[in-house]
Amino acid sequence: MEVFNSLAPVIQEHIKQMAKTTGLPLEDETYEKLAKAWVEKEKAFQEALQEHRFEEVSFFGKDDPRGLLVLTYSGSLLSIGPLKEGKRRVEYTSIGLRTDVPDSAVKEDSDLAEDVETDAVVKFSRGPIQQSSPVYKIAVFSEEKPAEEEDELLTQVIQELSEDFAEINKTVID
Repeated sequence: MEVFNSLAPVIQEHIKQMAKTTGLPLEDETYEKLAKAWVEKEKAFQEALQEHRFEEVSFFGKDDPRGLLVLTYSGSLLSIGPLKEGKRRVEYTSIGLRTDVPDSAVKEDSDLAEDVETDAVVKFSRGPIQQSSPVYKIAVFSEEKPAEEEDELLTQVIQELSEDFAEINKTVID
């Protein structure tokens, strides 16, 4: 369990909890596979941030007009679009291995219930989900962009990452 043991205890705990919802056997081999997949997903996320010129932040105010990208400790993704007429387009993508959450969900007229910060859940007063798993990383664009362009880029990035994550998941299931 080399990779699993190298991860922070909080991530190890999320992997163990996640394993319970995958239908895979609850054993060291499963934890190690999930840990390897988690590391690959984090790497893909970091590469996407660099490629698309995002910067990481630890806090995002719910009234901030910009959009953001979120990676949770469980490996789910949230694309939260910029404020447009008081609403945000939110796209949620699960890790694809869990059986207790939808694979993906989109809501065009979403509202953040609270500010977004690392180690806390993202809560929506209206959204595709009520709340996420605790937040591991938050990213915003490094440069200001028009809302429409931000929305398009966030959609593109979450689609690319979702495809990458699906490929990574295949290594866990095989």
